Amino acid sequence: MQKFGTFSGVFTPSILTIVGVIMYMRLGWVVGNAGLIGAIGIIVLAHLIAVTTGLSVSSVATDKKIGAGGIYHVLSRSMGIPIGGSIGIALSIGTAFSIALYLIGFAESFNAFFGFGMSINDFRLTGTLALIALTLLALISTSVALKSQYIILAAIIISLVSVFFGASEFTPNSIPLFSTMDAVPLEVVFAVFFPAVTGFTAGIAMSGDLKDPKKSIPSGTLFAIGGGLLIYLALAVFLAVTVDSEVLKTEYNILMKIALFAPAVVAGIWGATLSSALGGILGGPRIIQAMSIDKVTPKLFGFGKGKNKEPVNAMLLVFIIAEAGILIGELDIIARVVSMFYLTAYGFINISFFLESWANPDFQPTFKIKRWIGLLGFIACFTVMFKLDMFAMLAALAVIGALYFGLQKKEVQLQSNDVWRSVWENVVNKGLKRIDARVVNIDSNWNPNVILFSGQSTHQSYLLELAKTISGRTGIVTNFKLILDKNNHRPFKKTEQVIRDDNFKDLGIFARQIKVDNIYKGITNIATTFGFSGVEPNTIMMGWPKGLESSEEYAEMTQTLLYLDYNLLYLDFDRKTKFGNYHTVDLWWRETDSKNAEMMLNIARFIIASPKWNNTNIRVLFVNNNNVNKALINSKISKLVEDLRVNVEIIIINNAVEQESFYTIIKQHSKTTDLTLVGIPNFKIEKQAEFILKNNQLFETIGSTLLVKAANNFNVLDLNFSKEKA
Repeated sequence: MQKFGTFSGVFTPSILTIVGVIMYMRLGWVVGNAGLIGAIGIIVLAHLIAVTTGLSVSSVATDKKIGAGGIYHVLSRSMGIPIGGSIGIALSIGTAFSIALYLIGFAESFNAFFGFGMSINDFRLTGTLALIALTLLALISTSVALKSQYIILAAIIISLVSVFFGASEFTPNSIPLFSTMDAVPLEVVFAVFFPAVTGFTAGIAMSGDLKDPKKSIPSGTLFAIGGGLLIYLALAVFLAVTVDSEVLKTEYNILMKIALFAPAVVAGIWGATLSSALGGILGGPRIIQAMSIDKVTPKLFGFGKGKNKEPVNAMLLVFIIAEAGILIGELDIIARVVSMFYLTAYGFINISFFLESWANPDFQPTFKIKRWIGLLGFIACFTVMFKLDMFAMLAALAVIGALYFGLQKKEVQLQSNDVWRSVWENVVNKGLKRIDARVVNIDSNWNPNVILFSGQSTHQSYLLELAKTISGRTGIVTNFKLILDKNNHRPFKKTEQVIRDDNFKDLGIFARQIKVDNIYKGITNIATTFGFSGVEPNTIMMGWPKGLESSEEYAEMTQTLLYLDYNLLYLDFDRKTKFGNYHTVDLWWRETDSKNAEMMLNIARFIIASPKWNNTNIRVLFVNNNNVNKALINSKISKLVEDLRVNVEIIIINNAVEQESFYTIIKQHSKTTDLTLVGIPNFKIEKQAEFILKNNQLFETIGSTLLVKAANNFNVLDLNFSKEKA
């Protein structure tokens, strides 16, 4: 299989496309409409985008193994298939339309030289015949097509010499430096000119046919861009000095008229336009073929003919798209379409390099440039797109966005990792450091980080659901499945510990499984060791321990959790009523719930933000055992509740005379409540059995109940009103 070097594989196809149809057929028009300074500004700005993009793609190319597909291969291996594929599709369409651009330019010159018709239909006919001839040449032999470039390059050099040594009968009286009132707007001028600098992608598209892509792409690309910049600047100054601006605005064949030897310019125009079109015919199908191999585009276009795997089917597709462009017939319109496609692609190439260099620790290119160059190129591309045509930019982004979501839905996977994992890891790393640097002593704005032990019961999904509900939008829930294994001391491998189950994924819950020789010790070990700086877990949640009232191991575990100062949540789930209609939540307060009360309000805030609970009525119920003025209690609780921005109904229950037990009152008022929150008071561990039995009796009467024990870093709410009796 024949491979090509830097000069033949990258520099020559790139420089031939750069000094192509725009230079010969529209550079004079650009200078005439923009003025000398304006034209130089347009040339420099366009090349700024080309240079930053060329530098970015060159740097990425020296870090990764570059296969077939050029820029598509770089983007898909860097930013993933959805972005790489959507940009690759846009780029292949842009490349196909650029073929039409070059051939319509060829048709304008060819028909004018031979005196053929100069209507749009005449250009369409000439362009179509040229497209057929070039496609046949590409199908016959890529090698022959590339070798023909040397002859064309020589013809272009001769034509430029002929232009610079020519004489003009249109010498201006003065040299306009800027555009005049009757000139075409600069945005339009830039859009028409910009395809001139997109030629450097012609060499990159041949990446699969290069001997050493990592060496050839940087050097060949940058020399081509630099050479093109010098030629355009020199020719723009020459035209401004030697030809009147009014002539430049209307005479597209001005280079031919001022040249020392006009046929040399004709040969240069034809050679440049045809070689540029040939570069697109060779490069565009290879992008499509590479995408088809990755299952981005239909498998049909991945077919290759012969030992070099020539992309025959993809070439026919490019032929059809190019022919559609030729049928448009207007060079200026085609140029503006091509500009949008290429600007979008270049923007993503630049941001790809920026993200790789910023986030990927494994990014070690041999061609090193400053990171900000990629960001500058990204901003420049989308700023120019916005200025050129905001609606065209939005349309281009909408098309690429639709392609992105379509490819994401297909879930095409590559063996290589994309940069987004590194980006998120970098963001998380920096975020954790920022969070860890802040010392927060009080959880007035509690952000839950929950360790959940949900077990394997039939109602596990409800416990998972409630855990996610009370963690809010930004909280973290990690569910641990504990597998009792007293005999096997070999733990799960790290990769086996991660559970990727749809139930957890849909709720946004992380899940792990580990082997333990004792459930209670397993919970204690996890509570003691799990977590890392910045997002340390602060809450333990599990089902209510019915039948464990006499368990010393359970008592010891509870004591450890209290000592570690976790928030503790125990759910007694009513299997019959479940969470009812998700309409009512009761928060029960007593004098000893000073910290539990604030945690309950935080939980209530998260509950009402959940879609299932958004029509919930929340009641705060306070038992007045000391005959305190009800209005005073109501006023103080209202102020406490107002500070946490939770709308609730406050109910004061007088119990000074009746002196009924707290749990009896709960049974009377919360019998039909969908979810009841009750605080866990401080009690000595030896009274655990009595506490559990009392709660078991309560749970038989009311529905699902969440017991709450707040850690010490919650605010103390003063609920002792006995000192303020009426």
